[in-house]
Formats: sequence, structure tokens, C-alpha cells
Amino acid sequence: MKKRVLVPLAQGFEEIEAVSVIDILRRADIEVVVAGLEEGPLAGRTGIRIVPDSLLEDVADQDFDMVVLPGGLEGTRRLAADPRLKKVLAKAMGTEGKFVGAICAAPTVLAEHGLAAGRRVTSHPTVQDKMKDAVYESSRVVRDDRLITSRGAGTAVEFPRPSPA
Repeated sequence: MKKRVLVPLAQGFEEIEAVSVIDILRRADIEVVVAGLEEGPLAGRTGIRIVPDSLLEDVADQDFDMVVLPGGLEGTRRLAADPRLKKVLAKAMGTEGKFVGAICAAPTVLAEHGLAAGRRVTSHPTVQDKMKDAVYESSRVVRDDRLITSRGAGTAVEFPRPSPA
């Protein structure tokens, strides 16, 4: 059965982090569902617009093998504030034990919901202080069991293919 990955997007997402992950995974014949928090094209941090495949609310109850959160400060603030995404992440990381990835500022979404507590993580250095309950590392990509985090746009191509834990 084909693997499925959910990539939620919100206005202000970091384009390189979203598109690199989506492109590399699709080239690997993995089904990637890009789900917007709202309808219509979403503008990234630099104004590049992406049209999501669906709305998050329409796919939130579907089964995915992984959820990947691209960064972008404004986008991650919106992701963190969305109760639907909180439910998806809690389910993926808790009862289902799925893979979850977060790039740049996106690990703060996990931290805000208590999902990074005690876990080895990295993030963009500017949001390191928001990772209070996590075990913070300065590595480019950090894998802690099924949680994969990376530091930013410069690691977006490494992120979909990290070395084993």
C-alpha cells in the first residue's frame, strides 16, 4: 500500500520547506496531501502562492503515515492556533505512533501543544527559547524515534531523508 503524508499549510508558510518536502516525497512515489487551513491559494512567506489539494477539515480524519509541518513564522503561528491540527498531531504522535516532522519554526507548534516535551528536537535558532520542555540539539536534522525536526530552509532537502536514530 502506498505511503501517505499530510502537509498542512497556512498563510505565511516557508516555501522552500514546503515545496522541497512535497517534491522529494512525490518523486519517491509517496502520496502527499497538501491541506490548507483555509480555502484558495495560500501565500508563503515571500508571496509565492500554492493551491492546496484539499482543506485540512476534509482530510483530518483520514489515515496518514506521516504529518510534516513546514516552517515560516507566520505560518507556524497559524498552524499552532488551529484546533483541527492540534487534534491531528495528538492522534499521530499519541495513539497512532505515526511519523511527525517539523522544520524551522514548526517545532514550536509541537511544543505549544506539549508534544515535544522530553523529546530530542532542533529548530531555527530564533525560536529555540520556545522549545522549553524539549531536549534541544543544534544539529541540522534531529530524529527522535518517529519525530524528525530540522533547522530551516537550508536543511529542507536533507529533512525528508534523515539518517536513522
